[in-house]
Amino acid sequence: MAAYNENISVLKCSVIHSLPGRVRIGCKALEYLSEFNTDMLQKIHNCIGIYSAAISNVTSNILIHYNKTDQSPDLLLESLENIITQYALHAYQNELIKKDVGPKHERKLNDESITKIVLELVFTSGLIAYSLFKKAALGQSFFSRIFNVPAIGTIALAIPLFKSGFMAIKENKRPNADALESLAIISSMLSNRPISSLTILLLHNMAELMTVYAMQRTKNAIRDLLSVNGDSVWKVMPDGSLLKVDISEVGVNDEVVVHPGEKVCVDGLISSGAGLIDQSAITGEYMPASKSIDDEVFAGTVVKSGTLTIKASAVGDKTAVARIINIVENAPSKKAAIQNYADRLSEVLIPVNLALFGIVFFVTKDIGRALNMLVIDYSCGIKLSTATALSASINIAAKNRVLIKGSNVIEQLAESDTLILDKTGTLTKGRPEVVSLLPVSSRISQMELLEYAAAAEESSTHPMATAVLNKLKTRGGQIKKHGTVLVTTGKGVETTVGKKIVRVGNKRFMNENKIHTHPLVDQVRKLSLSGENVIYVSVDKEVIGVLGIRDPLRDNMRKAINRLRFDSKIDDIILLTGDQEQQAEVVSNRLGMDRYDYELMPEDKAKSVLQLKAEGCKVVMVGDGINDAPALAYSDVGIAMGSTITDIAMETADITIAGDNPLMLPALFTLSRTTMKIIKQNFAASIGINSLGLLLGGAGAISVFMGALLHNSSTVLVVGNSLRILFVDLRKRNLQ
Repeated sequence: MAAYNENISVLKCSVIHSLPGRVRIGCKALEYLSEFNTDMLQKIHNCIGIYSAAISNVTSNILIHYNKTDQSPDLLLESLENIITQYALHAYQNELIKKDVGPKHERKLNDESITKIVLELVFTSGLIAYSLFKKAALGQSFFSRIFNVPAIGTIALAIPLFKSGFMAIKENKRPNADALESLAIISSMLSNRPISSLTILLLHNMAELMTVYAMQRTKNAIRDLLSVNGDSVWKVMPDGSLLKVDISEVGVNDEVVVHPGEKVCVDGLISSGAGLIDQSAITGEYMPASKSIDDEVFAGTVVKSGTLTIKASAVGDKTAVARIINIVENAPSKKAAIQNYADRLSEVLIPVNLALFGIVFFVTKDIGRALNMLVIDYSCGIKLSTATALSASINIAAKNRVLIKGSNVIEQLAESDTLILDKTGTLTKGRPEVVSLLPVSSRISQMELLEYAAAAEESSTHPMATAVLNKLKTRGGQIKKHGTVLVTTGKGVETTVGKKIVRVGNKRFMNENKIHTHPLVDQVRKLSLSGENVIYVSVDKEVIGVLGIRDPLRDNMRKAINRLRFDSKIDDIILLTGDQEQQAEVVSNRLGMDRYDYELMPEDKAKSVLQLKAEGCKVVMVGDGINDAPALAYSDVGIAMGSTITDIAMETADITIAGDNPLMLPALFTLSRTTMKIIKQNFAASIGINSLGLLLGGAGAISVFMGALLHNSSTVLVVGNSLRILFVDLRKRNLQ
């Protein structure tokens, strides 16, 4: 079963053959980059000592002739990997497309109606009862075998199977599971076994009902999580009046009014009004955001207070929330490798069943034994149980406010071994807090220090200013009356309180204003070592104290990291941040991370991800902002998580944790591993039970009816095993 897990890093380059002055280098990515050949060759020729280069996309290698004085195979290997890395996203996307290519014709169970399947089950049960009652009157002639109530009913119920089986043979040039079932049904009817054919249909539909049930629950969970809630909206008419209209009647540039307690139904800008909006469904931020004129709002968010008039910029399926819903609802189309493996295994085993049918009939001349070779097959149980398990996993995640955008993501998460985390807003709350108040002497109280600082920061929108004002508010202090605030960008602010000049800022700001900071050098050193940002407060020409400000770790983050390491078996946990080294070191040490890198631009984070992937690591990236989007896109699994998730991070990521609960991160890893464990259990059970059935059927130990019952019961069993994922509690530490 290791075949489905075969995965060579798409960016990894290796020397295939080397002679002095000539080297052939292979790289899987070249297969997908033919449109960039000219550009890549130009960059290769720009390297010192290159005489010529030729790319073969078919064989995924490049032949280079070089001056052996200036170059070596090792240097060329490194240069080529650096060049190909620039096209990595395109290569990864095309590799995923190639992996997702499956049979051209398969019935889409997610399009099936539960009501329709239930009605078919009832009708089939009725036909079985009728067949048992009328068994003696069915007749033995060919005509009577085909033209009777059970046979006609069977044909009517099996039309979708017949159609799917025929189209598979026509388009794929090979039978699928539906073709095999169709042949078994027809053969049972012709051999005067109507109850066998109906039993095949009955149990087949039961298994499909369980699968469709899981898929429908997944869709409903996603829509409940991200629903724009409501079919009508208050639209501003040309004369300024409000009219309640169907949401489909709202277009781009129309204005709608949203009252407190209502959900926003469009993406757009606020044209009038102000209020608080709960954006947790979209951004994961649990604190309502204050919004006013010209601020952007999204469909699916809730107005908590205030009445807003919004000019629509996107409506219907063009809104951010609708795009996310569409991506997740189509998740089954993004098949996991194990799902593709199940499909391929089924395709291989179906011809085996047909061959066994022919061999058994030729040897025994017993149509009953031969029919068992058609009735008992592996493909149904393997394919249905795999699809059900993956869909159930997506469903239970959605119930816990986690969006998974594809079945493939679950498998990739289960196989991952390396975790990269952003700092600000992901590991930390993204809302700085004043944690230290250190007056220079006892003649200055902490409250007085805070009040002076708040006076200078009152009109600033900087996060540190917000932290100072929030601290004063919680302490019950009052902002001192002050004059105009002057801002020196990147350094500090100053104002007047009475006749005194109050300055708040960094050490450089103090020094430029001839204010000595040496009385606080020891305190400042301690604050810095603990990861706090220091701002100085001075009155006239004397520093009166410092404030230590830190972005605190999110609740349960240390516990989440511990669980990831010990429960989920992640062996490399890395911090990547754009923050300074001191801040990165403190957070990394407090969370027990393996290593960290700092002062990184977005492209630097993406390069780090690609480098790890080139080394064969299975990388999961967790971030929350626009600056994390490139790394989220390049990783094997990108997870958007944090208190300030941006819409671009959500759209780029494979998974979005919409709630503010870091413990969902290790829970997801455990869920993915549990899901894969159940799928492998289903593989073993399906192959084992059906192999036994084939042996018994070929030996004549069981009838066709019993063979059909055994096979379809095994399918129901493994699908039922998959459905138990629906009852998993993600809040528990161990999910198995």
